[in-house]
Amino acid sequence: MFERVATSVPGVVIIQPKVFRDARGFFLETYHEEKFAALGITDRFVQDNHSSSRRGTLRGLHYQLRHQQAKLCRVVRGEVLDVAVDIRRGSPTWGKWTSAVLSAENKRQIYIPKGFAHGFVVLSDEAEFLYKCSDFYDPSTEKGIYWADRQLAIAWQVAEPVLSDKDSRYPQLADVPPECLPVYEAL
Repeated sequence: MFERVATSVPGVVIIQPKVFRDARGFFLETYHEEKFAALGITDRFVQDNHSSSRRGTLRGLHYQLRHQQAKLCRVVRGEVLDVAVDIRRGSPTWGKWTSAVLSAENKRQIYIPKGFAHGFVVLSDEAEFLYKCSDFYDPSTEKGIYWADRQLAIAWQVAEPVLSDKDSRYPQLADVPPECLPVYEAL
């Protein structure tokens, strides 16, 4: 059983799973194709990724153009702030972002449709972040938006994040040529 929680950006949703606890610990389903379809999430997921990062690490904001990926994200150790930015040309919410705190404790997941830039920052000492993708990773189509884009003004909760060299060099959203952005299709 899953509860769908809307966010401020249509299409991006928080999934709260039903957690069964007893003296032994807990059990939960993290994915069930039919139950997710009943919530409106019908993507076929083809790749699972798992990263481990230390406090203050910011990964993102990433997207792929030709192999766009819907993502289903969760944390199994620690806590992160997960962020999705609508970068679809022609979208009524273009340039808007939403976020959710995902943690091993709250067991929430966030679903991010195709056409969004995605990133997260680690709020705990360490975090293990898992996510399903609806298309395969293709480094030749990887793109990104600068994490501290002035117009987006994302409240990352970390003043000086730990970044990869690549993530520190991405352009501001306003500087990305239109042909390098996904196109809006009603969800």
